Amino acid sequence: MNDTLQRLTKTLAARKTAAPDSSYVAKLFSKGEDAILKKVIEEAGEVLLASKEGDAQHLVYEVADLWFHSMVLLAHHGLSAQDVLNELARREGLSGIVEKASRAKE
Repeated sequence: MNDTLQRLTKTLAARKTAAPDSSYVAKLFSKGEDAILKKVIEEAGEVLLASKEGDAQHLVYEVADLWFHSMVLLAHHGLSAQDVLNELARREGLSGIVEKASRAKE
């Protein structure tokens, strides 16, 4: 996993048990899943708007926010970016149509 993602994963794990007033992430964790989900939805909307604007740097900024908050959500569930990377690796080389059909059978 990328060093940045590893460091962020460790930081998020530490923030899960930190006092809510110690950091933004600790406060978000303390508010629970609904607050985290609200941030993911908010950031996803901002990605869409940035894309429509056509400003590449703004799009990168908003995608970084979305990835960050998605990682907070993963951490909330005891997961990490590595779990997502593992899933992407599993799908590598598979037709998207075949992969989706395999999930429908589960």
